[in-house]
Amino acid sequence: MCHVLIIEDEPIVAMGIQMMLEEVGATSFDIAATEADAVAAAFATPPELITSDVRLVEGTGPQAVQQIHARLGPVPVIFISGTPEECRPCGPPGVVLSKPVCEGALKDAFHQMV
Repeated sequence: MCHVLIIEDEPIVAMGIQMMLEEVGATSFDIAATEADAVAAAFATPPELITSDVRLVEGTGPQAVQQIHARLGPVPVIFISGTPEECRPCGPPGVVLSKPVCEGALKDAFHQMV
């Protein structure tokens, strides 16, 4: 079993990420569109993996991840962004992928991180 928190403010993109990760063994998901919702979801059900966009409708993915790491420890993260150069701070444990995300790259990152 692998619970994944998807931090993504575009519902179609979030659903695509979920479908790709279901194919490689992720079994449950929370989807959050804002920094605050992501933090609340992670604290309610700690994820084993996080995928995160950088820019969100409210807040940023990296700031949400920092707050989650501060409380839960180093949960592996796959950052998926149309602006990967803005992925600061996106330090370990993490991988940065560009949008549109390549299915093979996401699945490889999942296997590497989980």
